[in-house]
Amino acid sequence: MKPRSDYYFLAGRILIAAIFLMSGLNKIMQPAATRAYMAQHGIPMTGLFLILAIIAEVGGGLSVLLGAYTRIGAALLFLFMIPTTLIFHTNFSDPNQMIHFMKNLSMIGGILYVIEAGPGRISVDAKLRPEEVEPSDVRAPRRRAAA
Repeated sequence: MKPRSDYYFLAGRILIAAIFLMSGLNKIMQPAATRAYMAQHGIPMTGLFLILAIIAEVGGGLSVLLGAYTRIGAALLFLFMIPTTLIFHTNFSDPNQMIHFMKNLSMIGGILYVIEAGPGRISVDAKLRPEEVEPSDVRAPRRRAAA
């Protein structure tokens, strides 16, 4: 039987990935509205940036969800979230935008945990590269050697 923490890793990945997958699919279904929103915020070449956003959200979301190349997918989401947060959610006079800004900071925190902790043992990564996914019951904090 797998330790309970393996299921926590899986649940965490599912919950983090859900918002990115939904947002990416929404961009696919409503590209004109997304491009208009981008243009309102001064984004040039909205067609290119729409495609890049879809790749980041759907690609990174699927990577985290499946636990396949998890750290790379999470890093992609991290890199996507920085400009997204700073461009679209810094109108702090609007309480809704402040909520979105704080939500994004929370999401970035969760993504950083995924990058550090990895996918857990219930993942594609664990099947393909088990040596990179330590069993959660023996995981210990990493100690860096002093320089």
